[in-house]
Parts: sequence; C-alpha cells; structure tokens
Amino acid sequence: MTILDTTTTASVKPAAVRPPHAWGNEPGAFLKALESPWYKLIADLQDLIHSTTAEYAASRGLKALYLPLTVRTITCPTGLGSDSEPVPVTVNGVDTYLPDSNQFMLEYGMRLAPGGCYNIMPSFRGEEPDTTHLNQYSHSEAEIPGGIDDLIDYVEGYVKALAGAALETYGDRIEQAAGDTSHLSRMVDHKGHFPRITFEEAVSLLEGDDGCVRDEGSWRTLTRRGEHKLMEMVNEFMWVTHFDHLSVPFYQAFGDEEQRTAANADLFFGMGEVVGSGERHADAEQIRKALAMHQVPERDYAWYAEMKQALPMRTSGFGMGLERFLMWVLNHDDIRDVPLVSRVDEDKKWPESVHRP
Repeated sequence: MTILDTTTTASVKPAAVRPPHAWGNEPGAFLKALESPWYKLIADLQDLIHSTTAEYAASRGLKALYLPLTVRTITCPTGLGSDSEPVPVTVNGVDTYLPDSNQFMLEYGMRLAPGGCYNIMPSFRGEEPDTTHLNQYSHSEAEIPGGIDDLIDYVEGYVKALAGAALETYGDRIEQAAGDTSHLSRMVDHKGHFPRITFEEAVSLLEGDDGCVRDEGSWRTLTRRGEHKLMEMVNEFMWVTHFDHLSVPFYQAFGDEEQRTAANADLFFGMGEVVGSGERHADAEQIRKALAMHQVPERDYAWYAEMKQALPMRTSGFGMGLERFLMWVLNHDDIRDVPLVSRVDEDKKWPESVHRP
C-alpha cells in the first residue's frame, strides 16, 4: 500500500560539540580522539547499540551467531547489481575474502536457528571512503523467517528501539553534541508504519528533476540526491521497495511474475539509505535464474544453490551500517568522523617513529 504525506526533513542545527576530525590519520590523531568528548559519546552509544540489538533480537526470537572473519562467497560478486569490489586476503596460504556482508552465512544459520539469527560484525568493501561511505564499517545484520512485510516490521521496531534507547540513556549528551534530539523523538513517536512507495512511484515523483535517477539502460537506481528529494516530498522516514532487479544483487527474490523487480526495501532517513533489506530466493530454481540474469557464474555459488535445493526456506534479511545510524543520531555530515579507530588514508606513509593504533 502506498502512503504519502508532506512531512519534510528537519533542518540540521549546528552541533555544540564537534569531532576533532581525526580520520585523516595524521600523526597524533588518535590522541585527539582519546581526549575528545565526541568519541567518548560514540563509545557509549556503540555499547548501547550492542545491548539494545541483543535485547530486541531476543524479544523477536532471534539467536546470535558467531561467524568467521573470512568468507569464501561474497555478496557483491562481479556482475549486474553489484556496487563495490570484494577485499581479497590470504590466510594460511588460502586465498579468501574479508566479509562484505554476513548475509549468506546468516541464511546458512537460518537452517540451524529457524526462528531467525543476527550479528554485528565488521564488513569490508573495496571502495573509497567519502562523507557517507566507509570501506571498513560495523554491520548490524539479521535474517528472519518470512517475506518483505515481516522484515519491514522487524526493522522498524529495531530502529525505533535504538532511537528510544539513545534518547532515554544519553539524550542530554546527544543534544549537546548534535544540537537537537527532536529527530530521535519523531522516530520513536511515529505512529504506524513508515511511509512506503515503490521504485516506480519514486521515479514518477522525481520526474523532471535531473540527477535523481541513474539510468543504465537495462536498469535504474536512485542517486543520493534522489533519496534526499524523496524524503523532502514524502517523509523523513520512508521505504522504497521493488527496485529494478538488475540494479540489486542476484540473491534478492523476484518481486513480480515477469521478474523485472526485486522484493527488496531500502529504509531512508538522515543521510539517505541507512538500511538495505530484501526477501531471498526460496529455492534453487529461482537462484539459478537470477544468477543467469545477473551474469554471475553459477559455479561460484554452487554451495548456495545446493543449500536452497536441499533445504528451501523463505527468509528475508537486512543490513544496517552502524556508523550511518550514528551519523543520524548525532546530526552529523561526515561518516569518517564516527569510527573510534580510523582506517581512512591507511596508504599514507608516516615516519617510523609515529605509532598509531
């Protein structure tokens, strides 16, 4: 069901406490971070997110799973719908990858914990950091039984739980750092579901506004400008669902009989997309169709197809970058100021006498 209203995003007030801009990793940057009230608050908020995530997941019947920090199967394969490069590593002489997501492992875990499973772990992407992207970040992910509507219900409850905990526990300190906490209150007090529109409806709303939709011919997607425009026109908290299937990774379930769209949903607030989510293909036949459509070799995902063949299951899952969530909590405009220990500009060479954590 399409829900539209005219609520717009609130203007960001100047923050009373600013970060020391330690992300450049210049000599002594880590000392600035250790002395900064900004990073003391982020450390406390990270701990709060951890405990609130565990409490909320347990209340919904999910189990925490411990997973390895290497993966043989990446969720951003070379092919249509991929938006970043994997990060290869060699461990004990074996060529493997750092995880770009633990989605596949959580789908595996669903066969062991059919009520749902989750974790918070680092993820790595082969891309350059900027104001809204990190290439090493903290990833809150979960996989649950059911379809996209079940997932949307779970995610909305989750982000409201996080916002409520932050407001209740550290509201005064957040107001000092961010200049405002009304955005947290608006999320917590939002009645009913957040507004939801399809990708086609989003394209129609943005028609005539250059730079909002990226058109690659066989597929389209939204730009950051397009996300911001939609939040201005629809609501500061909103979903966009059913993107062109070729614009998302192959593992998202088909959203229509013609297999043009995906049963996926992105949640926008703050800087734009904060949560990416979707329903998965339930069986091997659908997986193989999607692999062919996205021009991804089936041999690279043979185990995944075999699992779906032997143990078909309808599941859905999401991923949320915690640094993006904290950007919104703190009304901040540069994600590189959020990690406690920066890995931006790691390629810079400093004198050997300069030690960094």
